[in-house]
This record gives sequence, structure tokens and C-alpha cells, in this order.
Amino acid sequence: MTVPDVLLSSAAPHAERLQKVLASAGLGSRRHCEEYILAGRVTVDGEVVTQLGVKVDLQRQQVAVDGERLRPHKKVYYLVNKPPGYLSTTADPAGRPRAIDLVPPSEARLFTVGRLDETTEGLLLVTNDGELAHRLAHPRFQVQRVYRALVAGVPTQESLNELQRGIHFAEGKFRVRAVRIVKSQGRSAVLELVLTEGQNREVRRLLARVGHKVMALKRIAFGPLKLADLEPGAYRPLRLDEVRELHDFMSGQRRPPGVRGRRQSHAHGQRELQRRGPSAGPARSSRRPAKRSRPK
Repeated sequence: MTVPDVLLSSAAPHAERLQKVLASAGLGSRRHCEEYILAGRVTVDGEVVTQLGVKVDLQRQQVAVDGERLRPHKKVYYLVNKPPGYLSTTADPAGRPRAIDLVPPSEARLFTVGRLDETTEGLLLVTNDGELAHRLAHPRFQVQRVYRALVAGVPTQESLNELQRGIHFAEGKFRVRAVRIVKSQGRSAVLELVLTEGQNREVRRLLARVGHKVMALKRIAFGPLKLADLEPGAYRPLRLDEVRELHDFMSGQRRPPGVRGRRQSHAHGQRELQRRGPSAGPARSSRRPAKRSRPK
């Protein structure tokens, strides 16, 4: 299909970029949907489209992926408290339990936002809103995640400062935006940590580097969403006002944060911890982090 043929629809009031239409229909993040297009798996009105700038009007045109016509489903949003032993992935060849098994079955393709490893419990969003999922999960948007961690030993202030300065790993420099000791109990402590990037096993790896093994880990907040008193293994649909708040929140996250944005995120993380209760130790380092580019 030639580009001019497709772009005839771009002046229509409901025309949107093809990858956004695919993501909104629950086919995955916008990046994954771009890969579908570049691979020649998407057709518009029966013609293969492989260019990313194309706009379509789903009310007037037929869009198909791998020959299956796109039929947009109603957006669904579930807040889930993932128990340990459940996977965040949408498919597992070994047949292990998945977080999406905890919510009602749907004709739409559901997926989790903000993955947790198998042994971690806590807040997950399960949805078919691919565009929102992409924005929430991508490190570029610096969406805050708040965790409670039970660790062996009681961290010193220097250890807390080191977590905030950042530690280098193969993938780049990881750091927490804020951290406080909630309580200490014998030879262990409960920490609350604010992070913004969601790297693989980031909390466990950071704490291991400063000499404190994580014995239990739970995510209690993600962006504006709070786990509150939802029991492990339970779920609930988001209320309409929560969905609106979530979209409003992401609308305010459009600017990719530079050095200034990271400092603002750090300050916001400090305010969040102060709001949650008095700190058992200062959570801010006086040392300024080096200006480094962070690989994804």
C-alpha cells in the first residue's frame, strides 16, 4: 500500500497513528506494535503497511494483524496483589501460576504493568490498555514505585546514602530516589524505598551490594495507585475516578526527565517518605550524584 493511499484517512477526526491504535487495542506496548508493523504483519483495508508514520481511522478502515481483524475491546483495569510464587509474564511454558490468572478471563489480551519477580509480592496493574502500560512501565517516564523490604541486619546511614548515590551494574547505574528505615526488629529491619526505573530485580540487587539480603519484598504503590489493604491473591477493578487519575497522572509525565527531572523526582520521593511517617534515619545524601547517561 502506498503512503498517500493510507494518509487519505489522516484528516478524519478519529485518525490516529497505527501503532497507537494497535496498542490501544491491547496488542502490547507501542514499541511492540511498531515491530509488528515493520515486520509486515499489519494490513489496512487489506494492504500491508510497513511505515510507522501512517494514521488510520478505525471507524472507517479495517485493520488486521496476522490476518485477524482488529476489534477494539473495552478497556479494563484491575489492581492485583500478586502473591509470591506467581509470575508477571503473560505466558509460561512450565504452566506456573500467573498474575493474570487472578482476574476474570477476558476476550481482550491482558498483560501486567510493572513486573515483579516470582518471589516478590504486591501491587500490579493488569489491563489491556497498551498505550497506558507503555507509559507507566518505561524508565523514561520516571514513574515512582514504592517498596517495603524486610532485610537482614540494620543498614547504617552510610549504606542508605550509598543506595541513593547509586551503584554500578552491568546494565548501568541503579539508585533509589529515597529510602528510610520504617522499623528495626532484632537483627533485621523494614525499609521503605522509592525507585523510578523498574530494572530487573533492582531492589534485591542494590540491597545485596550494601550487605543486606532481602528476606521479603512487597510493592505498595505504583504512580498514583496504592495497594492499601488488598489481600494477597485478591484483585479489584479500578474505579472510574482512579482510571481518570491514572490518565491525568501520565499526562503530566510527558517531559523526558533530564538531570533536573531526576533531582525533582528525588525531591518528590523524599516528600513522599516524609508524608508516610517519620524516618528512623535521614534519607537524603548531601553528596550530589554524578551526571551520567543511563542505559536502558
